[in-house]
Parts: sequence; C-alpha cells; structure tokens
Amino acid sequence: MSLIGSGPEEDVMSTINITPFTDVLLVLLIIFMILTSLLKPPPVPLAKNKIKVDNSPLVIIINPHDEVQVGAEVIAKADLPQKMKDLFEQFQYSSKGDLIIKAAPTAKYGTVLTLMADAKAAGFDKFGLANKIIGSADNNQN
Repeated sequence: MSLIGSGPEEDVMSTINITPFTDVLLVLLIIFMILTSLLKPPPVPLAKNKIKVDNSPLVIIINPHDEVQVGAEVIAKADLPQKMKDLFEQFQYSSKGDLIIKAAPTAKYGTVLTLMADAKAAGFDKFGLANKIIGSADNNQN
C-alpha cells in the first residue's frame, strides 16, 4: 500500500530551526556594543553643597589638557611630589594643611588621585574639591 502524496518532499518539519534567529540577535548585540562605545560619556553631575568650605590660599587646578597648575605655572607630573613639599612648607602656617583641587570635567581621575596622594605625602591633610555653585548670585564661578 502506498499513499499518494507521501513523498519525502512533503514531510512536515517538527522542529524549529533557531540558528537564523540566533545569528540576527548576535549581529544586533554587536551593533549595540559598537554604538554605545561611540556615545559621549555622561556629564559630571553638579554637586549641591550646603556646607561652605573655608577659603584656602592654595588652589591647584587640573586643566582640560590634564596638566596640573598652581597659578599660571604648569607643573610636570614627575616634579609634583617635590612641588607639593615646597608648597606645604610655604603655606603650612596659613592654610593649616588644607588644599583645594579644582579639576576640569575632562581631567583624568588618576591625575586627581596622584595629586591627592602626593599632597598627602607632603603633609596636606584636608582636601576640598571645587565645583560649580548652584543657586547663588555668582553662577560663573567654578
């Protein structure tokens, strides 16, 4: 007995092939990974401090080019430990060991940490990080 139309071409698939679906998902995953690496990093949030920091005669700036400045003088990273010792000797009586660091939002985190470690080794024990002041009459101050 043979059935009409029961050839090998007319067999019904009983399983679902998920290989094309997996390929599409992997391609989408790679596309999203590339797109997220091209996006800009989120901006640094603005801090809202209610406690005022005492004025310090020593403010060290880390500019957008990741260079450390005291006033107009740019300090090389290799000279930073000795410069911190010199500044501590110069300002230790008037500032009581405090230091304000004003870093650009694009400055590297490692530079700030290196500066703080060198300053702590030199004798500075109190650090302040400068930021924008929100809600005051002087909004231009960083």
